[in-house]
Amino acid sequence: MEGHTLKIESTEFGSITIEGKTYQFDVVIRLSGEVIKRKKKLSKMYYGTSHKVSKDEAKFVYEKGCNKLILGTGQYDNVRLSQEAADFLERKGCKVLAGPTPDAIASYNTSQAKKKIGLFHVTC
Repeated sequence: MEGHTLKIESTEFGSITIEGKTYQFDVVIRLSGEVIKRKKKLSKMYYGTSHKVSKDEAKFVYEKGCNKLILGTGQYDNVRLSQEAADFLERKGCKVLAGPTPDAIASYNTSQAKKKIGLFHVTC
């Protein structure tokens, strides 16, 4: 069911609650509405941290037809896209809206974009 929008209810340091289920790890919300665990290792192997999103991770997160990625950059706004990841998403026509996770959740919940995905970092 492409374009299904989930309701993200809340976040606090270390968790995010989506449709009544609390996840205690970073998550990706797919176009279908499926919630999966973020593959931080795809960025850690390049940068030694999950606070910079690599092109490989961007490729994992991106789905064909997606036109918006809402990126929750953590409770304290520490996550950034690498230039390579930003360039990859731009080439795919996927606009990125990034901000601290609580703000990104509000943006996700109110976004009218039908083909959006989310990546939410739940700690720093």
